[in-house]
Amino acid sequence: MALLLWKAFDFFEVSQVKLGDDETRSFFENNEISSVCSGSDSLFLGSDNGFVRIIGPSWKIVRNFQAHDTGRITHMRQVEGTSLLVTISEDLSNEPVLKVWALDKPVKKTGLPTCLSTLSIHNGRKQFPISSFTALDDLSQLAVGFANGAVTVIRGDLIHDRGTKQRIVYESEEPITGVEFVADPKLTTLFVATTSKLLKLVISGKGQGQPPRTIEDAGCAAGCMTVNSKTGDIIVVREDAVYYYTLEGRGLCFANDGVTSLVSAFQDYVALVSPPPISGSGGSDSIRRRFGGTNTESLFNAARFTMVDPTLQIVAHSESLISEVKSIFQIWGDLYILTQDGKVNRYHEKSLQQRLELLYQRNLFPLAINLAQKSGMDVQQQNVIYRKYGDHLYQKGDYDSAMSQYIKAIDNTEPSQVIRKFLDTQRIHNLIEYLEELHEHHKATADHTTLLLNCYAKLKDVDKLEKFIKSEGDLKFDLDTAITMCRQGGYFEQAAYLATKHGENDLVVDILIEDSKHYAEALDFIWHLDAETAYPCLMKYARVLLENCPSDTTKMFIDYYTGKYRPKVNKVPLEETQTISSSGFAAGAASAVQNLTNLLPLPYMNTSSVPTPTGQGAQATVSDASAVVDPETNAEQKYTPPPPRTAFSSFIDHSDEFIVFLEACLKEDTLKDSDKADIYTTLFEMYLHKASERKGMQREEWESKAKKLIEGREVPIENSNVLLLSHLSDFRDGTTLVKEQSGLLFDIFRSYTSAKDTRGAIKALRKYGNEEPQLYPAALAYFTSDARILEEAGPEELANVLNKIDADGLMAPLQVIQTLGSNAVATMGMIKPYLRETITRERREIASNRRQINSFRKETEAKRTEIAELGAKPAVFQAQRCPGCGGLLDLPAVHFLCKHSFHQRCLKQTDDGAEVECPVCAVNNAAVRAMKRSQDDRADRHDLFKDALEKGDDRFKTVAQWFGQGVMGAGTVE
Repeated sequence: MALLLWKAFDFFEVSQVKLGDDETRSFFENNEISSVCSGSDSLFLGSDNGFVRIIGPSWKIVRNFQAHDTGRITHMRQVEGTSLLVTISEDLSNEPVLKVWALDKPVKKTGLPTCLSTLSIHNGRKQFPISSFTALDDLSQLAVGFANGAVTVIRGDLIHDRGTKQRIVYESEEPITGVEFVADPKLTTLFVATTSKLLKLVISGKGQGQPPRTIEDAGCAAGCMTVNSKTGDIIVVREDAVYYYTLEGRGLCFANDGVTSLVSAFQDYVALVSPPPISGSGGSDSIRRRFGGTNTESLFNAARFTMVDPTLQIVAHSESLISEVKSIFQIWGDLYILTQDGKVNRYHEKSLQQRLELLYQRNLFPLAINLAQKSGMDVQQQNVIYRKYGDHLYQKGDYDSAMSQYIKAIDNTEPSQVIRKFLDTQRIHNLIEYLEELHEHHKATADHTTLLLNCYAKLKDVDKLEKFIKSEGDLKFDLDTAITMCRQGGYFEQAAYLATKHGENDLVVDILIEDSKHYAEALDFIWHLDAETAYPCLMKYARVLLENCPSDTTKMFIDYYTGKYRPKVNKVPLEETQTISSSGFAAGAASAVQNLTNLLPLPYMNTSSVPTPTGQGAQATVSDASAVVDPETNAEQKYTPPPPRTAFSSFIDHSDEFIVFLEACLKEDTLKDSDKADIYTTLFEMYLHKASERKGMQREEWESKAKKLIEGREVPIENSNVLLLSHLSDFRDGTTLVKEQSGLLFDIFRSYTSAKDTRGAIKALRKYGNEEPQLYPAALAYFTSDARILEEAGPEELANVLNKIDADGLMAPLQVIQTLGSNAVATMGMIKPYLRETITRERREIASNRRQINSFRKETEAKRTEIAELGAKPAVFQAQRCPGCGGLLDLPAVHFLCKHSFHQRCLKQTDDGAEVECPVCAVNNAAVRAMKRSQDDRADRHDLFKDALEKGDDRFKTVAQWFGQGVMGAGTVE
């Protein structure tokens, strides 16, 4: 592409340098400058008379010295970062002279810089001018090209003047127009340009000594070859194009507009100086017309200066100069041009922001982006350009391209600014693209996720929805929002997939039950969870699962509450494992996916329910039949079963399953006592509930189970609960059993009588009468309370009751008469046998009592008489033998009033002088005294008297006995 077709800009600020003083100004204006070089923060100017002048940043001559006595200085080179300066002077009468100066080492006498070395440059004794010159930075090698086509290479130590060697490395018939070194640590290559060829030869390193190799059969004019110090590329300018050359050959090139007289590389730019265009050009005609003459061309257009950026393919600066360009040099960060009239123009590159603004004004955003990237602008600032470019394309209506730019600037762009522009339904695809990129860059919020899923739903694009939610890597969206939106949009399988993949087990169950209504799959999923996770899910939906999967749900409840719960694990068939192992890496990756599905046996994992990409094939999921509980895998799972009471509320309206659960829990030996009480009580209630719903044999069967449950002494059910439940369910056997166990026999009988159940009352009387005699008086009152009851019981039963009352003395005859006489039910004929027997027995007892009274009176009178005689009449002792020893009684003897006589020696004497008691009567006397003491002690024990009254059958007889024992305040007999 010709430079005229490249976009032209003004990236440089041009100003004419104001020289610092008259001396400097005079030197420049007198046109005495023969060569120019720059380096080490100074500008070096060589003159025709052999002097070197050094210009400082103030544009004043800070130093000058005469470098050569004869000839003009045609070439100079300053070694950057040092004080070394190389000068070459030419005098066609002699060989050119090269000198190396140490500017920081002045000679003491003259104050001039020290000349480190001087040598004449050989050209085979041919006097031709030097057309080009170059040197390495360490001055170890220099190359000089002559107009006769010879190239001389100088090697040696010019700095320490240890000698040099010169060799003509190339000769041709065409003049040398340029020489440049390209050096690296192992190889130094010299590029040589003539008017018709471009060659290269190795000066040092591998390949040294070989003849020059032609790179291009086209040369260049003098001054049209330079080197880019940043990249090491050789730049050659010809009329047709500007070429770049490397050690490998020709590289980049771009078209040129014509003849070029001078070239220089400045940063990333190539500076070109061209002679004025031919008179037939449109530009010249315009100037002539403007100024009214043809002679103005030479005045206003002596040369054209252009700076191009080959990478961006733009003209960064272009201007016409009214004077020819003598030299181009770089110093102090800017590019300078020295013109023939002694003027110096400074070209200062505008700031990056200013250059970008120029591009913005012309809407050249792609070029601005390239410029920013080339300049190393940080990514955030580049994104600003992308955003501007996107805004520009959006205004033009190119929405697809605009979105691509917004996506590039996504990292530091407020998403709402872009989203608002694409909310139109017609641009929903662009909006989806942007929202997807937001999620890819982890910059999406919950609102963005909601909007994206709404867009998928609006387009009914299930494939994109699944691709989005199944994207690999880190989670790129708000999980809760995505699941919620999928559920609201009816994409239940996708919502379940997300919840499962990210461990949201409770949400998986919610979706399967509340949305999909897949109750069996939900229960199976819960059964695959560990114990701690499965419990809350099971309890939350227990009623629903019991309603739809009663058997399996009950089994799971039983396993969990009995401590036998083990998560199910899907086992992969052996054939599938072998197939995977034999099919390489791809099959291994597929097996990893399959293993995930094995752990998640849900309908949404079935590839038949999810669209499968073409060519991938569908894999069948593991069925529930292969889901087994592996005790080896899950043996280590330990958990504490919750109290069974916590599950009771779940079984409301599911009495059959509830009974199965309770019966299974009762079989466990590890239950706590409190849990056992809860289970027994609840199971008893459920048995009665089932009995109340049935009739006939089924009712008896349930009542039999209930009765069997509460039989025994170790049943942990409170009697009050059994009584209450039995009463509410009209379960009389339960009430009876509890009262039996509690000894409430009278209450059992009373329950029958209150219910007017005469047969039950008779049955209870016969069963419990021996244990509870008071039932007979109650039965007597009940039988005679109503004529119908008495008729139902019969006269024989009444007679049996009266006989029992009479035999055991349960009621006094008067009480019996009063009971029977309280109403007109019993007749005199019914109680006549009882009265006859009672009167007869009473008469016998009266006669017996009278005989006993007479006997006691006679015995008492005899005792009184004996006592009186002992106190008033002498006693006659007639005993002849001693009871103690059995011998004949002799003196001294001791006689007792009881008619017993003993030898004195046979009686035991006491130390305290107490009276001696008859040994024969001592035992009886001691018993009498003990009895008397006992009576005295019992006189104050009212509790014993009261207890005897309560236990005695005849209380009057009990009072008489206690009175007769002298405990009622009677006088004592000593």
